[in-house]
Order: sequence, then structure tokens, then C-alpha cells
Amino acid sequence: MPDNKVISREEWLKARLELLAAEKEFMRQRDALTRRRMAMPWERVEKPYQFDGPSGALSLADLFDGHSQLIVYHFMFAPDWEEGCTSCSFWADNFNGIPIHLNHRDVTLTAVSPAPLAKINAYKKRMGWSFPWVSSSGSDFNFDYHVSFMSEQIAEGKAYYNYGVRPITVSDEQGISVFCKNERGEAFHTYSCHGRGIDMVNGAYHFLDLVPKGRDEGSFKFTMEWLRRHDQY
Repeated sequence: MPDNKVISREEWLKARLELLAAEKEFMRQRDALTRRRMAMPWERVEKPYQFDGPSGALSLADLFDGHSQLIVYHFMFAPDWEEGCTSCSFWADNFNGIPIHLNHRDVTLTAVSPAPLAKINAYKKRMGWSFPWVSSSGSDFNFDYHVSFMSEQIAEGKAYYNYGVRPITVSDEQGISVFCKNERGEAFHTYSCHGRGIDMVNGAYHFLDLVPKGRDEGSFKFTMEWLRRHDQY
């Protein structure tokens, strides 16, 4: 248990107001960063990517599902895996119920994995999720957005990921990519993030950041060693 100092109500309120000032400054900085993200230049999507969805083959344009903005969560689920990544499953537990709200702000959210659709659907049913999730099997999509890696890269132990060459030991990694579509139906890549960059969409971690122990991961060999899929605790 944390051994925080116990003080009077007046002293506590003084400390809280000092922290509040820092929190408000951080919010202003975050708002400024958000505006920079919104103003990022775009790159045109040139390839005709194809995905496998519940109703058959889908293009990238189809994934927008009638909206002009698309958020793709790159869910780690390689073709030879029998279940999705534990960490990505932790993130995905935050997604149910969100898509309908995003739709009303002209945004579609979907998960994309290179695993076959049958495996995705079975795992999705097991976990009780309802958000859209399609397969990129047979497509270059995951490779082009640097979240899947060739066997040669894994054998070498390094690949381009999170905007730098770094150690890689798995065939699939996580991330988020954002796309926008204009009136002519042309798609553009506007933003991607990986690693700690995806923390912003994990509500559970933000709740943990409010409590005295925080994420309490410092004693583990790696940060999420404690984590289990929600049906395995």
C-alpha cells in the first residue's frame, strides 16, 4: 500500500489546487497537440487494398461505411495464431458501445487483423464484442502500415516500426491508423500511432492513473505481465 503523507483538510485542498493548475496546463498543451494532429498533411492511399468482412470482400473505401473519416485499430492477430493478442484484447474491451457515437461525428471505427475472418469471428464471439472487425489476409495493408513483418525481418530481429528501426520478435504489432475520404471517394492516410501512442484510447489505464497505486506495473518483467484476457482471470 502506498505510504502517502496524511495531512489536514486545508493542506490537502492547497495541494489539490496546485495539482489542478498543473492539470489545466496539461489539458491546454493536449488541446494544442490535438490541433497539430488535426492539421497534419495527408498522404494519398494509392493501393487498392481488399479486406474480408461479414458480407464478403471490402475495399478500403467500403470500410468508411458511409462516413468521411475512418479509424483503424491494428489488432495483433497473426494468421497462425489461435487467439488475439492479450494486450490488444485489453484495448478492445474499451471499444464496445463506442462506434455508434463515433458514427454521429462522421467517423467509422473498425479493427483490422491479418488472421482469417473465421478466426476473427470466433474470437470476437468468445470475447463478447460487437465492434466492426475485418481481415486483411492476403493484402499488403498491414505490411504497408508497418504493423506486420516478414519472416526475414523477424529472423533478423529488427524492422521499421513506430517510425524507427527497432527490435522485432513477433510477426504482428499493434497501432492505430486514421484515414479520410473526399467527395470523389479518394482515400488519404492522415495519422498513425503505435506503442504508448495508443494509450489515449484505453479508458481502463486512465482510470488506473487516478488511483494512488497507478498502473502498479513497476515490479513486473514487462509492463503488462499481469494482464489476462477478460475470460482468463
